[in-house]
Amino acid sequence: MSGPRSAAQRRVIEDADPVTGRLRGTQAQLAALVKRGLAFRHPRPPHDHFLTPAGHRVREAAPEEAQEPAPAPGVFAARVGGEEEPPADGPARLREVRSAWQGLLELRRMTNPDGAVDRPCGWERAHLVRAAALALEAAGHRPAGAGADGYRVRATPQPEAVAVHAPDAGTLAACAVTLERAGWQPGEYSEPRTRTRYLLASPRRV
Repeated sequence: MSGPRSAAQRRVIEDADPVTGRLRGTQAQLAALVKRGLAFRHPRPPHDHFLTPAGHRVREAAPEEAQEPAPAPGVFAARVGGEEEPPADGPARLREVRSAWQGLLELRRMTNPDGAVDRPCGWERAHLVRAAALALEAAGHRPAGAGADGYRVRATPQPEAVAVHAPDAGTLAACAVTLERAGWQPGEYSEPRTRTRYLLASPRRV
């Protein structure tokens, strides 16, 4: 049975164990996923619920389903990777990125209750993809685009979490270090079917 899934159901699917597909959620949420053919109840105790192949496909497609809207023309935006018309590289772009990062640190100082600049502020939590991308670009990481391999930052259905993809393990690890230093909590995961590694990163609160 197909049909729109609630935000809670999407979170249950996204939070499934990346290897086994085991689900955690309320009985109502799990029953709804079973009814839609996205999960099944194991016949043996403790009767856990697991994603079906269709459920795995939904989970893998989830990061592409929720994208942040593009900024208005002429407004600075960090490169998230894969833009059709990325801004030109060069000294002017470097200055823009540096200025944007310093402005973000000042915004943290002004809006975080304790004036801390080592963790994200409210604006970043409302613009997760752009904020994570700015942290990466400001640290010198190269985004994907224009025939070049690099990072890609994408929205996810999970609250306060972005997915970061990179062309190789070394780049992915370097992105994780950068995000952690910028006040994010990154964790490395694998896609269940393709085994492709990616980061799931959330703004640190304390």
